[in-house]
Amino acid sequence: MKTESRWIIAFVIISIVCIAGVLWPAVSELNPILANFGSVDQIIPADVAWMLTSCCLVLIMTPGLSFFYGGMVGKKNVISTMLQSFICLGVVTLLWVVVGFSLAFGEPMGIHIGTGFYSFVGNPTSFAFMDYVGMLPHKQLASTVPFMLYALFQMKFAVIAPAIITGSFAERVRFISYLLFICLFTLFIYAPLCHAVWYPTGILGSFFGVKDFAGGTVVHMSAGFAALAGVIVLGKRNNSNHVPTNIPFVLLGTGMLWFGWIGFNAGSSLEANGVAAMAFATTTTASAAAMLTWIFYDRINGRKVSALGACIGAVVGLVSITPAAGYVSVPESMFFGFIAAIVSNFVVHAKFLNRIDDTLDVFACHGVGGIMGMILTAVFAHGENASLMHGGWGVFGHHMIALVLVSIFTFFGAYLLFKITNRIIPMRVSEESEIIGLDLSQHDETLFPIECTE
Repeated sequence: MKTESRWIIAFVIISIVCIAGVLWPAVSELNPILANFGSVDQIIPADVAWMLTSCCLVLIMTPGLSFFYGGMVGKKNVISTMLQSFICLGVVTLLWVVVGFSLAFGEPMGIHIGTGFYSFVGNPTSFAFMDYVGMLPHKQLASTVPFMLYALFQMKFAVIAPAIITGSFAERVRFISYLLFICLFTLFIYAPLCHAVWYPTGILGSFFGVKDFAGGTVVHMSAGFAALAGVIVLGKRNNSNHVPTNIPFVLLGTGMLWFGWIGFNAGSSLEANGVAAMAFATTTTASAAAMLTWIFYDRINGRKVSALGACIGAVVGLVSITPAAGYVSVPESMFFGFIAAIVSNFVVHAKFLNRIDDTLDVFACHGVGGIMGMILTAVFAHGENASLMHGGWGVFGHHMIALVLVSIFTFFGAYLLFKITNRIIPMRVSEESEIIGLDLSQHDETLFPIECTE
């Protein structure tokens, strides 16, 4: 199929989706779903204000990620790399409105085990086109803020998950095939995993007791293992050696990510309360500890202290504390950042990973950081269903089983989706396009204007 035909089909699909929203059946006042909602009187203004702020903070993380990644790649691929992150704000937002939110938080679909019911995914028609999602609070999911606000907050998480993956196959992926992949990833990997961990009857959260305060498992492990699958399917670049184009971009992106991560983690309390304050503190200290640990560990191993290393270390700390942000103390969060930075640094420089070409070390940072966060959460988390340090041997064991299951599901699921995408639209750009650079070959744009010569 010609490239023009693929874009025509894509345009027709987006047109149908936008028109279908107007034609979708009106909400029925007799639907049993309405029994799950409370009244306007239960809304707490302070919680609404904090969640609105958190939504904005999490939204800024995706542009921040685009700067973070864009500064690391070669000068011929800066715009394409940044756009791959930024475009998720458009693609995933519409997908979330149409069916994604329903798959993640719709009426549960699952199985009965003994006397319990455990679900794997939500009914895709429950909240299609945001039906029933409005100003009333949801009794189970967000009891003090409008359900629409909860849906928007979760949308920002769904947006950044596929954006994280892009760093792994930067400089060699065809843009239109990438758009197809992020749709498939959101529908078949992210949304079911989100439901399994965060929905009250989700099998990973309710049966295995997985603690994931803000998305270490749902966002970072899924993106990390999908990144690993992607680089295996796409193969190495023709030239795997490149010099980062713009380190100040990386510093700016790191600052935006750190700033936005406050909403990512502290906002996951869903209330303006003490847990939000603790999550704010643990997020900041874990990142600070990881940043310093990374640069000192580099120096011990004969590498110079670098701005790039400091930025990567800070992000690894943010990743590692995410699943435990509201469950641990500040001193424990420092330990999270310290351990995660050492392990991720080791993996980044491990020789056995030279066989694959993970352009921006997404798996080593987000995948490994997410794994370390999940393990350490099972060791240190306070509260109900205590962790290993507080006598919860069963909780620790269940976490380890869930860790294996999530790793298998996200890696092999993403591997299959990459293969399917590649079958429909070849994902790898031509050798000529790769040499020219994706900025010009895919988008006819360039970071540095080409001087016209007569």
